[in-house]
Amino acid sequence: MTATETATRLIRDTAELFAAEPALSSLFGYDPSSVSDIPRLFASVLSACLPEGTARQSVRKLAEKVFRDDTQAVDAALTDLAATAARDIDPGGMAGALHFAHGYHVLMAYRLTNALWRRGRHSLSLAVKGQFTRTLGADIMPQARIGRGVWLDHGLGVVIGQTAVIEDDVSLWHGVTLGSTLADRGERRHPWLCRGATIGAGAVILGGIEIGAGAVVAAGAVVTHPVPAGELVAGPRAELRERRPGGFQGFVPTDRIGRE
Repeated sequence: MTATETATRLIRDTAELFAAEPALSSLFGYDPSSVSDIPRLFASVLSACLPEGTARQSVRKLAEKVFRDDTQAVDAALTDLAATAARDIDPGGMAGALHFAHGYHVLMAYRLTNALWRRGRHSLSLAVKGQFTRTLGADIMPQARIGRGVWLDHGLGVVIGQTAVIEDDVSLWHGVTLGSTLADRGERRHPWLCRGATIGAGAVILGGIEIGAGAVVAAGAVVTHPVPAGELVAGPRAELRERRPGGFQGFVPTDRIGRE
C-alpha cells in the first residue's frame, strides 16, 4: 500500500470510527468531516492530548504547519502507526491506534518536537515537549534520533535522553529509561538500540552502549554493558563498587555554583 493509499484509508476509517461513536467528536475536539489530509488529522489528534485552552489551539495550528512542511516527520509517524496497529492487540486498526494508543501519542509528540528542533526552533521545541511531558507522562528529548516503525506499548514513564539512538522496528514497553551514567561525556552519552530490539517494562539502560539488532532486554533489567545482537539479558544487578577518580562524584553544591 502506497503512502497516499494509506492516508486515504486512514482518513476514511477515522470518519467511520467517529460515525459509529458520535461522542468521539466532543472528546477529541474535532469533526473528521473537516479533515481532508494527514497533517490536519495528526494535528487534531495530537493537540487533543492537551487540556482545552489556548495551548491546545496553539499546538494544533503549529503541528498542522509542521506536519504539512515536514514530510520526514509525517512518513515516520505513518510507519510508527502501522507498527503500532500491527503489534497492539487492541482492535480498531490504524484509526483505532491513532486515537486510542497512548504510546503512539507519545511518539507523535516526539515527531513534532524533533521536527522543530531540526529546524532550529530549539526553545519552542523544548516548550512543546514540556507541555506533552506533563500530560502524557513520558519524556523524550527532541534531540534523540528515533527511526521508523517504533512501538511504545503504553508509553507511560518512558524517558529517552538527548543522544539516544533508536533504529527502525524497535519496541519498548512502559517505564523504560535510556539514560546516561553521569560519568559519560561527549556526543554519545545514551544508549543505541539497533534494529528490531525489544525492551521490556521498567528496563533501565545506561550509558553510550549498544543493544544489538534483535536483542531482548527483559522487564526490570538494568543494563550498563553492550548486548550482542539476538541475545537476551535479564535481571537487576546493583553491586557495591569503588568510586574511581574521573567517575561521577556528585553535583556541585549550591553554595559553590558559579565559583568553579
